[in-house]
Amino acid sequence: MLAAARLDHPGARCRRGVGDAVGVEYVSRVPRPPLDGLIDDLYYLEGTPPYARLTLPPAPAALLIVNLGAPFRIRAGTDIETAEYADGCVVATPTRAWEFGYPLWTKSVGAHVKPWGLAPFLPMPAAELCDRPVTIEQVWGRPAVAELRDRLATADGPHEMLTLLEEELMRRLRETAGLGLVRDMSSVIVANSGAVAIGDLSVAAGVSSTHLARRFKELIGVTPKRLARSQRFAATVLAIDPAEPIDWGDVAAGAGYFDQAHFGHEFREFTGLTPTQYIEVRRRFLREHPGSVLDGWSLPAD
Repeated sequence: MLAAARLDHPGARCRRGVGDAVGVEYVSRVPRPPLDGLIDDLYYLEGTPPYARLTLPPAPAALLIVNLGAPFRIRAGTDIETAEYADGCVVATPTRAWEFGYPLWTKSVGAHVKPWGLAPFLPMPAAELCDRPVTIEQVWGRPAVAELRDRLATADGPHEMLTLLEEELMRRLRETAGLGLVRDMSSVIVANSGAVAIGDLSVAAGVSSTHLARRFKELIGVTPKRLARSQRFAATVLAIDPAEPIDWGDVAAGAGYFDQAHFGHEFREFTGLTPTQYIEVRRRFLREHPGSVLDGWSLPAD
């Protein structure tokens, strides 16, 4: 994911630290090698969220949540019914916005995963999870998840909980065919903020575009082209300061979009909003909950 400004547990990805104005405790750290090559950070989150429902634009990353509080709810698209998740969930790289519904008090630990980083922990192709979040029990099995949640529930504070999660991930880490190829080409996409020619990637990798797309779908859940689109959009949006005046033409040109209309189309597809509407919602978040760890990528859905 974006190294400088990552996208977080539904929405908390732009800040590190503990606490905010609405009573959310948030602790995160980078895992030790080799997990740091797969995972941006491990996090702990507890408290009362600023909004009961948040909209998450599709980010170029995956997410793993182990839930320790009341169930939360996810709606992975306007044409899909809301589903409840008690034990947690695994979300592969999405292609459309999804909605996360918090309980009144939430508590969880999780991992913000690099685009290529989820595959070594999955028993199925990542493509099967694309826009279809699954429970963590469906990935690791009920007995194993129940044992992990019991150990987390009795841990002595957030830091010990993150260590327990790290140990579980280390134990489940496995060799994955094609991961080096996908990691290297995804890293190029990330390093260039999505502004890459996909044909050049396959040439650089020494494989056909069909083979590269197949590997990406299998291990990330989306094609290289889709990952690049998500990466460019995320990098562009995270660079915007909603507190300052914005020249959308300059933003679109600086990000390499063909023109402002192209940028506007991408904005509506990724968020369901026009750029102007998006900034209004972001400014509402900043106004109502200044300093919240959940501000930065997520949008109030209430």
